[in-house]
Amino acid sequence: MSDPDRIPAAQLPPGTVGRAGKWAVGNRDGEYFAVSRRCRHQLADLSKGSLDENGCLVCPWHQARYDVRSGTMVEGPRGLLGYHGPTPGYTQLVRGYAQVLKLKVKKALRRGDDVVVE
Repeated sequence: MSDPDRIPAAQLPPGTVGRAGKWAVGNRDGEYFAVSRRCRHQLADLSKGSLDENGCLVCPWHQARYDVRSGTMVEGPRGLLGYHGPTPGYTQLVRGYAQVLKLKVKKALRRGDDVVVE
């Protein structure tokens, strides 16, 4: 039986994100991280997101960006529902409550052939 809070390390080469149970787990240039999977904007699955050039986790729906060390939303979102584009007042509102409702952050460590969330 597999542990839901682990993912094979082979599925996480540098610059990628995957899913380990309720966690989005990624590899920032050899440093693993784990954060809660649901975006604070519209609950998109962050394990389907990507990492940008600064190592921030980018939401796959509206490109909100998160610092994976603190769980803080550092930018975004850029859209609402099916719309992708500027939403100035709305974006500030979402960023405001996302400062209070940060992503949960856990340690993710390599254990043998797996990356395990602790």
